[in-house]
Amino acid sequence: MFATVNVYNDTTAPSAAINMAIDEALLETAVVPTIRFYGWRSPALSFGYFGKFSDVATYAAERDLVRRWTGGGIVFHGEDLTYSIVIPASDPVFDESSIAIYEKIHRALCDALARHNRGAELVPVANQVRAGERRSCDNNCFANPVRADVMLDGRKIAGAAQRRTRRGLLQQGSIQGIARKTDLAQKFARALSASCSEFEANEEIFRRAREFAQQKYGTESWQRRR
Repeated sequence: MFATVNVYNDTTAPSAAINMAIDEALLETAVVPTIRFYGWRSPALSFGYFGKFSDVATYAAERDLVRRWTGGGIVFHGEDLTYSIVIPASDPVFDESSIAIYEKIHRALCDALARHNRGAELVPVANQVRAGERRSCDNNCFANPVRADVMLDGRKIAGAAQRRTRRGLLQQGSIQGIARKTDLAQKFARALSASCSEFEANEEIFRRAREFAQQKYGTESWQRRR
């Protein structure tokens, strides 16, 4: 899918607000496609930019809540393999449609899962609900497969949501129901590009992330904006 990919294995397990902030900082600074794999400091819940805080407020006592900058529904984090992919506007893939990018990323994930002898497949085009749209019956992202989500044994195991800006495209995704103590992340990255380079965030990225967390993701006004 990409000529080259930077791979950032973030082992720091930040808070929910910092996780979202690092993703935005990467979108602001990345010059080549970058995939970040990360964990969570404590059980967390992220909900889409257009979601209602009232839908998740009951979880505040037990989970670290954060509103994503991307769309989509409610995602529970802690045991999942969470990733973000940043595609800078200078990369040719950025010019493709959002759904085409979503599908290509998930096809790469299916290829990686196939190497674990797992028969994962995409939700077919016949399902015309697009990525990021919310169904009225249930806000739980993993209860509602949409077009090009990843299915295994009849259940959704991977979904994602996107944000496109003039700087690039951010896709935030979650892979659930797969043991994390495998090399799935490595195989996923290699399915995206034959040329992968290890990447570490620098102090400038962390500085911007702290600013985003303080001004946006960690604030009550952001969480309760809807």
